[in-house]
Amino acid sequence: MAHSVFPSVTPPATEERPISDTRHGITRLDEFTWLRADNWQEVFRDPSVLDPAIRSHLEAENAYQRTLMADTEVLRKTLFQEMKGRIKEDDSSVPMKDGPYAYGSSYKKGGEHPRFFRTPRDGGTEEIILDGDHEAEGKAYFNLGGMEHSADHKRLIWSFDDKGSEFFTLKTRDLETDQDLSDIIADTAGSGVWDAGNTGFFYTRLDPNHRPSKAFYHRLGTEMADDRLVYEETDAGFFMGVGGTRDNRWVMIGINDHETSEYRILDAATPGAEPKLVAARETGLQYDLEEGGDIFFVLTNADGARDFKIMTAPIDNPVRENWSELVAHEPGRLILSVVGFRDFMVRLERKDSLPRIVIRDRADGAEHTIAFDEEAYSLGLMGSYEYDTDIMRFSYSSMTTPGQVFDYDMRTRERTLLKTQEVPSGHDPEHYVTRRLMAPSHDGELVPISLIHHIDTPIDGSAPCLLYGYGAYGIAIPAGFNTNLFSLADRGFIYAIAHIRGGKDKGFAWYEDGKKRKKTNTFLDFIAAAKHLVAENYTAHDRIVAQGGSAGGMLMGAIANMAPEAFGGIIAEVPFVDVLDTMLDDTLPLTPPEWPEWGNPIASAEDYRTIAAYSPYDNVGPKNYPPILAAAGLTDPRVTYWEPAKWVARLRKLKTGDNPVLFKINMDAGHAGASGRFSRLEEIAFNYAFALKVTGKADVPANP
Repeated sequence: MAHSVFPSVTPPATEERPISDTRHGITRLDEFTWLRADNWQEVFRDPSVLDPAIRSHLEAENAYQRTLMADTEVLRKTLFQEMKGRIKEDDSSVPMKDGPYAYGSSYKKGGEHPRFFRTPRDGGTEEIILDGDHEAEGKAYFNLGGMEHSADHKRLIWSFDDKGSEFFTLKTRDLETDQDLSDIIADTAGSGVWDAGNTGFFYTRLDPNHRPSKAFYHRLGTEMADDRLVYEETDAGFFMGVGGTRDNRWVMIGINDHETSEYRILDAATPGAEPKLVAARETGLQYDLEEGGDIFFVLTNADGARDFKIMTAPIDNPVRENWSELVAHEPGRLILSVVGFRDFMVRLERKDSLPRIVIRDRADGAEHTIAFDEEAYSLGLMGSYEYDTDIMRFSYSSMTTPGQVFDYDMRTRERTLLKTQEVPSGHDPEHYVTRRLMAPSHDGELVPISLIHHIDTPIDGSAPCLLYGYGAYGIAIPAGFNTNLFSLADRGFIYAIAHIRGGKDKGFAWYEDGKKRKKTNTFLDFIAAAKHLVAENYTAHDRIVAQGGSAGGMLMGAIANMAPEAFGGIIAEVPFVDVLDTMLDDTLPLTPPEWPEWGNPIASAEDYRTIAAYSPYDNVGPKNYPPILAAAGLTDPRVTYWEPAKWVARLRKLKTGDNPVLFKINMDAGHAGASGRFSRLEEIAFNYAFALKVTGKADVPANP
């Protein structure tokens, strides 16, 4: 059905330069590996040094997709204006109190980037302390990173990335003069932590392969070259980050891969001290530290606590032997995070696929819960800047209910609604229906599906459907409010999220059953969700457009190979599709830390065969694929541009049928897509226009 909606245009021809690779006695041929720039590290920093032959090919791809999508230009502008109309252009956060001030962020009308401001604690004149639009002037790409004010409220650490490569530059601003100081730190992970005296800060520097391997201390007024190396992580398989506590008492160096963690801590008042090890890394042992006055709260899976438990540890010697249990492990109740206060401890947990917040009185151990009644919803712990307070902040939304921000008095249990997300163009929840379905998968497991549709959409199998999935790293996809999707729902689409294995939507076991040698469960769950939506008469297979990004883009590539007939179109954003080749290249930024998630095909023949059996690029075949849109960013350090470039070339080489494969590459951006809130909306409008086009709905007016 779909091919006829596209003009008959010859796609770019991709030159073949076959190279063979033999591992574990298995030889593979890769005819498109030349698309990987030999100088990729330099390209991330300066896209102008890209090989002209590669650049020419990528620009030809962009010209091809522009031709195929030319007839959607008016539709894309309409979608963009609709989505922009649902954003309050001069929106502002509710300032959060910290000592004499309250800090918040806002946008100005037409602004792409946030401005950060502060007011006196109980309200008053706003003081702009950082204007993102001003800092972005003259830059093709700009992304604000972390921002941290000092405890004496006199200075600010802030960071930016102006390439899309996620090498952030740290700057320090004097808030009394509103001027940046001479302290400029290049190639950081994007955040810094002040010492207790506000005389310097800790940060993580990235190596040339984009790995956060060194933690430094910078004293204000000194040269970056003189910064003290606090800790170096020599294992390329581990990420490292530096954090602090709200009482400004501790600096924490967190080291982790996807299944193992380790902390080193030092007193923020003695920045010259050596960090002390809390519990040595032990494969499979995860733990997080949270301040608690004379103790640390420890969120951990130790001793078989698969869905995590909470321990305490004395601050003077928090080694593992001194941990004692506070909240026991309960199978099926996944504890996600913990926030400590002087008199209370708060945890966010998920049970039966829904989140809830539990407040514990530290004096007597009594607990109470904040919960909501909708069938599917999202909760977030926003915490507090302050430790000695009874007030904490949380957020709530559902697919039909706009985001709400509450302050909650943990002592009186009073809930204060501070803000409800405004939809300037209007939003009536009564016009929409949201449901939670359970789709039986290949092995009998039930896969949750959250969906939303307009109340007037017929449930007779005729509606088109956008089915979104991710399914990796234990990340659960919340059933939260997303104003963009109403542009589809108002045109008769069903918007659905498949909560597939690989995420923690149904507990830690849900994650473990979708990784490494069980990875295909993720793909089969998504296909099962598509089949269930058809069986329940919501849609038909030729009307389902699948969408996923990054590791969800791998999902898109896998389901395209496994069940091309189950989908009417596929949108793969920054898709991780060349899994085997990437996991065999230990020079790439994320490869060694990713082995616990996917397996190590260098060291293990079994892991090699497992990945080779599903890796999308390696399993493209002579099949009638639906129309596919792949999108990427040239300077993306996470999913390198050549993965989708190679995948698209091989799809075109081997596929049968007339359905086109489009490749849209942003030559000025990285993994997160375009910078700025409106530039990103243009990319979403393009994706939605593709979905409407392939389902024959491009001319359908929006339901008022």
